[in-house]
Amino acid sequence: MDKPHYRLEQDLLRDGAGPIAGVDEVGRGPLAGPVAVAAVILNPRALPDGVDDSKALSAEQRERLFEIIMKKAACVSLAFASVAEIDALNIRGATLAAMARAVNALALRPGFALIDGRDRPDGLVCTSRAIIGGDALSLSVAAASIVAKVARDRMMTRLHAHYPDYGFARHVGYGTKFHLEAIARCGLSPFHRLSFRPCAERALIAGE
Repeated sequence: MDKPHYRLEQDLLRDGAGPIAGVDEVGRGPLAGPVAVAAVILNPRALPDGVDDSKALSAEQRERLFEIIMKKAACVSLAFASVAEIDALNIRGATLAAMARAVNALALRPGFALIDGRDRPDGLVCTSRAIIGGDALSLSVAAASIVAKVARDRMMTRLHAHYPDYGFARHVGYGTKFHLEAIARCGLSPFHRLSFRPCAERALIAGE
């Protein structure tokens, strides 16, 4: 399959819509930890080589590309939807809110945002387009997927140091067998999503 390309961005730039931000999230599915959203405006004259959908890359490749993107990009912004926000708004609402924060916090105001997925957040400072599978099509969105993934994985590794029983560093909050067994054994941490069924069931049993 072809790697993500910059043709979508080039078409928009030719139409005078720039700067172009790519937006992607990581962490909608886990039972613990935040959702991370990155917004990235690439420099058209210094595009990073080797960028791909973060899911198609190894952890080592993502770490290397993260550093390259951070050095070469015109602008990068990160935003997080906390566990409390996820439980209050639901995962979709919290993710969209974090997307808006990431785009609007860019130091370089974008003229257009390419957003991975089906939904576009309200309240953006620019026009936007939702692209299903955008992280496999748009270089800017793929770059955002790498930044969000590395940032979230690093955060979950830091959480592991404080809550080692749950194994956050190995599964980054996803509902693996090890993680579910740890919840059954240890109960819930402050970083578990009570609105997600396995956590809600455990909280109900424990009266938490």
